[in-house]
Amino acid sequence: MWALLVLIGAAAVSAHLQDLAFDGQKVFRVIPQNDEQVAILNSLASNIEVDFWQPDSVTLIRPKMQVDFRVEADTSFEVEDLLKESGMEYRVLIDNLQAAVDAQFDSKARTTSHSYEKYNNWETIAAWTADIAAQNPDLVSRSVIGETYEGRPMYILKMGKSGPNKKAIFMDCGFHAREWISPAFCQWFVKEAVETYGKDTVMTTLLDSLDFYVLPVVNIDGYVYTWTNDRMWRKTRSKNAGSRCIGTDPNRNFNAGWCTLGASKSPCDSTYCGSAPESERETKALADFIREHLSTIKAYLTIHSYSQLLLFPYSYAYKLPSNYEELKSIAHAAAKQLASLYNTKYTYGPGATTIYPAAGGSDDWAYDEGIKYSFTFELRDTGRYGFVLPESQIKPTCEETLLAVKYIANYVLEHLY
Repeated sequence: MWALLVLIGAAAVSAHLQDLAFDGQKVFRVIPQNDEQVAILNSLASNIEVDFWQPDSVTLIRPKMQVDFRVEADTSFEVEDLLKESGMEYRVLIDNLQAAVDAQFDSKARTTSHSYEKYNNWETIAAWTADIAAQNPDLVSRSVIGETYEGRPMYILKMGKSGPNKKAIFMDCGFHAREWISPAFCQWFVKEAVETYGKDTVMTTLLDSLDFYVLPVVNIDGYVYTWTNDRMWRKTRSKNAGSRCIGTDPNRNFNAGWCTLGASKSPCDSTYCGSAPESERETKALADFIREHLSTIKAYLTIHSYSQLLLFPYSYAYKLPSNYEELKSIAHAAAKQLASLYNTKYTYGPGATTIYPAAGGSDDWAYDEGIKYSFTFELRDTGRYGFVLPESQIKPTCEETLLAVKYIANYVLEHLY
């Protein structure tokens, strides 16, 4: 996200002003055919405010790559003229972002109670973590693994029947604040676990034999900010020394090829890697927790959106992991399971070659720490709604993703190491 955009975000448009914050903003999809057209996009991004949705930085754009980006209302016509003039292949994915933001919510009547088929704000999710643990004491316990930059407790749920020497799977959601479907999945997963334990044989076996650590929202401050000030915010909300720009990309902040490929050293960019690995309280809390439980955690799953991808290491380099063939076959089978419900097609493979290089990601870091089953999900969709997936898609998205997660978990259980 470019300097201007961050300054606008930092100006903290108050919640009632956000009602029209995105009016007239457009999201374009372009496919530059050659280096000349890539250069045009680079110059566009250096002259006006452009928010790249996919890939998440202009520096990652290559010829023949599908590129989705958002522009302000007052520049959208100029941008469209420029694209026409350059002969670049393009289409308008979202004609008025405000209308899409409004349409995410299926009904304007918002209750404060928690719902698995609605987007819940942080206060509702935090209360839910306490409730679900209180209602299912034999299966769920809640603890705090740290606190965010703004002082919010980071709750983690441990799920599973108590037993000796159990191995575990770690799953997190909500790394990037605007990816609302991600926390929705973590909540759905917990619901399914408690509701189907004792009924569904696979889930029962998994919870009897393994523990699941579920971190429902990693970037809580950023998530809160998307509800109150800027729905399109991505990063954390920490202050950066010597800069007016706020926040670090938590998924560029891990010590895995830190701040090399596909990460930015500029605090104003959406892929800013931070001042040092684990400079963010949120990433440090997550990393500390995993390090403390390294002897038991055998798989790491991190849930993002959008693109319908199932990725595994590496993203920080073009090298392949040592168990590449195994990871590829797991991803293939998991994607097949996922598609079996609604025929949703997922692409799978190592991050760098499947989408683009990105250094400092949690999946590569977990893998390099010795967790050999490490996967990143990019949930629905492929760009029609992007980050503003309507609530009507929460249930189908979560149902199909659950099939893939159960497949991976079951594979891990059968291949413990």
